[in-house]
Amino acid sequence: MSSNSEFNENSKNITVKKTTFNLLIVGLIVIVGIAAFFAGSYVSNSNQITDEELEEAIAKLELKVLQNQLPTKQPSQQVKISADNDPIIGNPDAPITIIEFSDFQCPFCARFHTQTLPLILEQYIEQGKVKLVFRDFPIQSIHPNALPASVAAECANEQGKFREMHDILFDNQNQWNKQETVDALDLFSDYAMEIQLNQEIFDSCLTSGKYIEEIRKDLDDGRDYGVSGTPGFFVGNEKIGFVELKGAQPFDSFKKIIDAQLDA
Repeated sequence: MSSNSEFNENSKNITVKKTTFNLLIVGLIVIVGIAAFFAGSYVSNSNQITDEELEEAIAKLELKVLQNQLPTKQPSQQVKISADNDPIIGNPDAPITIIEFSDFQCPFCARFHTQTLPLILEQYIEQGKVKLVFRDFPIQSIHPNALPASVAAECANEQGKFREMHDILFDNQNQWNKQETVDALDLFSDYAMEIQLNQEIFDSCLTSGKYIEEIRKDLDDGRDYGVSGTPGFFVGNEKIGFVELKGAQPFDSFKKIIDAQLDA
């Protein structure tokens, strides 16, 4: 990955963007840092396996996750959850908060984004009744580009465009989710340009790793709250407490809990 041949336009006939060198550096930092970031959190097998075996293992794991996320009787117990200082979609003064623990590379999180969130936006968030707080829960052991995607979203939030980056990451998940991390970072830089961020500030933020600790805190908090898969939701507020909702549930499941919390 660090070979000079990657940067030789004549021999490779590749057009390299001005930002690619910096992105390659952060790619190295992210890849090396992942081991420390998740040390003791996830167990990986050091033996060599084929791509086919890896794909099969991931498919089985995600099927198990999906089965665990199928609609069940929702808990009625109220729990205390912190929204921290994470990005908000909607009116910050909305009476009810949905705290989402999510992974940008998770297919079920993308399903929530495309199928359920638009209805929540229309019926609750745009009406000022609900706000969505997005907290990062990158499951790096199976989604190697989830952490850098979270960094990209945090960097966009720094310029007041979290929602735009949030949307473009989920809308284009199939474009970057199976890329090498360095190539995914290059795409994130393209997305920043597309949503008209200040490119220099965004790339500097992305390469600095300044939000790694913030993301780690979200991950640790999620574990403390019992989050074991994504997406995971908590609906309520500090006064009445929060009700947990697991998985990419249909809109009706959210509606029942939101309405009950609004009436509480």
